[in-house]
Amino acid sequence: MMNSKKPFDFLIFMTVLLLLSLGTIMVFSSGAPHAYHHMQGDTYHFLKRQLVYLPIGLFAMFVTMNIDYRKLGKLSPLLLIGSIGLLVLVLVPGIGAVYNGARRWINIGGQTVQPSEFAKLAVILFFSHSLSKRREKLKYFFRGLFPYLILLGIFAALLMKQPHLSATLVICSVAAIILFCAGAKIRHFVLLGVPAVAGVFALVITSPYRYKRLVSFLDPWSDPQGGGWQVVQSLYAIGSGGLFGRGLGKSLQKFLYIPEPYNDFILAVLAEELGFIGVFTVLLLFLIFIWRGIKISINAPDVFGCLLAAGITSLIAVQVIINVAVVTSSMPVTGMPLPFFSYGGTSLVFLLSGIGILLNISKHSNYDRV
Repeated sequence: MMNSKKPFDFLIFMTVLLLLSLGTIMVFSSGAPHAYHHMQGDTYHFLKRQLVYLPIGLFAMFVTMNIDYRKLGKLSPLLLIGSIGLLVLVLVPGIGAVYNGARRWINIGGQTVQPSEFAKLAVILFFSHSLSKRREKLKYFFRGLFPYLILLGIFAALLMKQPHLSATLVICSVAAIILFCAGAKIRHFVLLGVPAVAGVFALVITSPYRYKRLVSFLDPWSDPQGGGWQVVQSLYAIGSGGLFGRGLGKSLQKFLYIPEPYNDFILAVLAEELGFIGVFTVLLLFLIFIWRGIKISINAPDVFGCLLAAGITSLIAVQVIINVAVVTSSMPVTGMPLPFFSYGGTSLVFLLSGIGILLNISKHSNYDRV
């Protein structure tokens, strides 16, 4: 019988609260100039909207933290079907909202919701619950692994219709981690690697804007006023921050040089204002979170809890890795928010819902919480 009377992992809880606090400050600092210029002088626009979603996310975390994660496992097929339905609705004219040429949102009463964020959590829950019951079949490709690949293909197809390459990468990467933790054969991953790389290459060369991003990544200074603009401005911000930074609120690149600095490139503004010390502190907090998440996974009382904790932890880890890589020009630009930092209500609510599930698993896990 599982003991549910243990306390939750306080270190993860405090780490997330610290990241949220720093992130909220940086949303205001990085977004104020953009808001003043585009929101009729309201420098608090992004801060106020973020502060609306923050308590909603914290409430969602409190709810999921106090619901036995095994009950969520039973609901995972319905959640998965619901997430597919929402991704289909995004593509319906008049329902899906288009911004900057991408159809990724559903407009509900003047507020936009991004179904891909829900899909990330739904896939993690379903894969973890299903694989916990079918691990022995994973040694077979067609009877075990193939059905999950078909499911991932459905999500990838719906997401690429938006188009939303970054969400596709995250969902496929996290699903692959869960499959590996469940016991999928390494040779199957190796064999799948060739068509996967070929598929990504085909997506890049057949899409003018993706191809332009790849060329800009290889040499951003070849077109610093065009395709390389974001990366060049990001590197300027990081380089000018030095060891201690210019000081909180004193970034220069956020003044309409970095496009939407409160979103995917918020780490560059952090580097400019708080320097290497600030970035190191934030990345250290993420490392502490990942370490504790892995510990919860290893010590989970059942296979479902183990895979679910691994999936939620890897969801944060993959997004952090991609965001840092993009900001530092270590990979081509893709729209990847920094968890708990970047502006965005839907992402914040579902990330905190996932954190609540992770904390619930920690209540049942048997390990030292000091």
